[in-house]
Amino acid sequence: MDRARPEDWYRIRRLGDEITLIDEPFIHAFYRCNIWHVRGRDRDMLVDSGMGVVSLREWVPLVTERALTAVASHTHFDHIGCHHEFEDRCVHRLEADILADPTRTATLADPYVTDQIFDALPPLPYASTTYAVKSAPATRLLEDGDVIDLGDRHFEVIHTPGHSPGGIALWEAATGILISGDLVYDGELIEDTYHSNAADYVASMKRLLELPVRIVHAGHFPSYDAERHRAIIRGWLDEKGA
Repeated sequence: MDRARPEDWYRIRRLGDEITLIDEPFIHAFYRCNIWHVRGRDRDMLVDSGMGVVSLREWVPLVTERALTAVASHTHFDHIGCHHEFEDRCVHRLEADILADPTRTATLADPYVTDQIFDALPPLPYASTTYAVKSAPATRLLEDGDVIDLGDRHFEVIHTPGHSPGGIALWEAATGILISGDLVYDGELIEDTYHSNAADYVASMKRLLELPVRIVHAGHFPSYDAERHRAIIRGWLDEKGA
């Protein structure tokens, strides 16, 4: 398989609301994490950081322009790979141990990371057999109801266990923006990881259904509006008989 150049690894698309989507187009869509950069008045926020196979700080200058808080929506390999590159790192208390000690098993790199998840391999010296996320101990532990303060923007932490015990979503009530992590997105949801919980998943979905969202920026696949948000969650709940 061919290898991609580091300068081609990331794709950057500026959306509305001072939000930029950064992703890794050479990773198959199912495994490709959405990295969300949010511009604030006093500082910026980065929600998730991709696989970590190419440096974000070196190849995406946007993330180095201003003071930045790196938030982990949860600690699976595709979401925390570059967290070690940032000084200000936040994660829910229940997954702080994984961010500090991100083993292949704990992050789901084993069994998911193989050459088959790529259309082009990362630059050398990358090898799927030795891939590992680097330790990035949290500088702030998050709890439900906490706020990420960017000066003129305030994102409330919503604890959304189910996909993983410390999963979170971020809610900006003033704009109706929900950054939903991997609990809900417009694609096949993963409900059977080693630390998923079915009852928690239902409760978290019901909680997000109640939010008056305008737009949802999820952990995978394209963003969507309020109507699609309600349809995804109601459809999922109906399937569960919930």
